[in-house]
Amino acid sequence: MEATCHVVIVDDEVLVRQGIKHLLQWEQEGFLIVGEASNGQEALKLIEQLQPHIVITDIVMPQIDGVELTSLIKERYPDIEVIVLSSFSEFHYVRDTFQKGVADYILKPKLEAEQLLTILKRTAQRIPSLRLAEGERSGQPNVSTLLDRLMSGYDAADSQTDIQQLFAYPSFRLFGADLKYGRTHAAIKEQLLQRLNEMFAPFMHQLQHHLLPTEESAVVVLLNSSEAQWESMMPAIRALSNSVRLQEQHVAWVLGDSFRSIAQLYEQYYEQFVKLAAYRYFLPRDKTLIIRHELPKLIEQEPEFNMSLFMEQLQQRRLEEAIEILHHYMAAAASYYTLDVFAFKSLLGNIIFNMIIMLGKLEINTKQLEASKYSYFRSINESTHVTEAILQVQAFMEQMREAVSSSRFAAANPNLAMIISYIQQHYMEPISLSDVANHFHFNPSYLSTLFSSHHGEGFSEYLNRVRVDKAAELLQTTDMAISDISVQVGYSDHSYFTKVFKKLKGMSPSQFRKSYMMQ
Repeated sequence: MEATCHVVIVDDEVLVRQGIKHLLQWEQEGFLIVGEASNGQEALKLIEQLQPHIVITDIVMPQIDGVELTSLIKERYPDIEVIVLSSFSEFHYVRDTFQKGVADYILKPKLEAEQLLTILKRTAQRIPSLRLAEGERSGQPNVSTLLDRLMSGYDAADSQTDIQQLFAYPSFRLFGADLKYGRTHAAIKEQLLQRLNEMFAPFMHQLQHHLLPTEESAVVVLLNSSEAQWESMMPAIRALSNSVRLQEQHVAWVLGDSFRSIAQLYEQYYEQFVKLAAYRYFLPRDKTLIIRHELPKLIEQEPEFNMSLFMEQLQQRRLEEAIEILHHYMAAAASYYTLDVFAFKSLLGNIIFNMIIMLGKLEINTKQLEASKYSYFRSINESTHVTEAILQVQAFMEQMREAVSSSRFAAANPNLAMIISYIQQHYMEPISLSDVANHFHFNPSYLSTLFSSHHGEGFSEYLNRVRVDKAAELLQTTDMAISDISVQVGYSDHSYFTKVFKKLKGMSPSQFRKSYMMQ
């Protein structure tokens, strides 16, 4: 007769599975969770391999749902008992599972530890090969179960005295490798575990180590030793990180600070491993081991990019001044390792996006830039170090310089650049050639000649084109009335607006909106 009941949990929601796993002290009640699956198809493979006594399954799941899974289990493994999880709205499915031979059911909204334990024990009594001793307890919490519970964000359910008995020494540290940017995780993970075990071997009488349940892109061990022992281990830790880095350039090693309460494990993992591992993106590439107290001091405040000033320089065609602003920011960011990596990459992509838009407004041919931008976005997003991202931005800026130099406006009068920028900002106002000339203290005749000779069209034609393009955008992206759009883009006379719009777009505003909606 077996004294421990083996259980498999099946649910497509990982949080539900985590909740069930940590609802009970399973081992102390005579039960052991031997596996979990996210759908019926995965569950069948696990059941064949593990042969559990009880399967707890959700009803509604992808691929094979709970009703079909129950039927297949009872057909192939009649001795395995099934407990069904359901919501109130799924109760008609529960009736179907009872016809298939389900042992019991639990309503998810009412799932509580006491009810689950009662149903588990009642179900276990139906299994002839299983006899749980009344009141049988393991007496001690299990280390792997405790670590899994803590790493899932749950509090330790055992007393501090019971927990302390699991660990021989008072001090803990986290040591591990971040594999995020390396080759296939599975290919290197096994090698790293072997190297770690070899490193720990000489210290086996002064050290305990436990592999933590983490994401696939990391190998992290919990070290347990005395405070005095850490210093003697440092040469071995540094030697391991250096030797592995020579073979695997993209592996980053992290050693966290010591802490004394295992209850802090969840917080320590994110503060002492995840956060430190993220710093590798900005730290020098030859940094093989990241330890908090060895990090370079951050003297200046966190660098910020002044997007408004940058775009203003572009608007005024001060291209090199704008590029200098960007260079200055990237140089500062490259050494500020606490920056959020995702936010930094997103900002660089946003800068490229806005530069292309602004150049287009300045009548620069951006066709090649538009064609290349997604390649730049992808390369920046996939970069494993800040230098790679900066190189992509620099490559974009060189391409941008070529686009500007080949544009017919490369040698444009700087006065014209200011005028175009002014029109872009004030097109919705009742501006005229005379108004703009007065604003910049030009002679109206000079301004008209300047505009026509350098721009290839008159002032009024350009103003109408800017207004109509904006109107077309509003027709596509809003449900504003056409008369309101007319006023918003600077036309007080609706019929004149319609006439100008049709001349430039080949159809009336209403026809334009309908044609867009039909696409």
